[in-house]
Amino acid sequence: QGSRAYWAARAGLEWGIASATGACGTSPPTTIDAFTVAITCTPTTYNDGVNITIFNITSTASVGTIGSIGAIERSVSASICRLTTPVSGIYSIC
Repeated sequence: QGSRAYWAARAGLEWGIASATGACGTSPPTTIDAFTVAITCTPTTYNDGVNITIFNITSTASVGTIGSIGAIERSVSASICRLTTPVSGIYSIC
């Protein structure tokens, strides 16, 4: 079950990465292979000569009630960055 929870969380993380463009794409909890998957995304923007946004994305897959024998939860995270000010007319991933 732990491996299935990991892969469900990983699928949610992939969705979060693909959705992180100009703004964070946070999804409502969804179900993947009987696991409830919650995805959060927190953007942080700073200026280093150009505007750069760092997206911190976390996906958590869980099943069962916390404290019960069958409860399983796995969480995976990733950070990606994107230039939010074009350089030579091009928006780029840093």
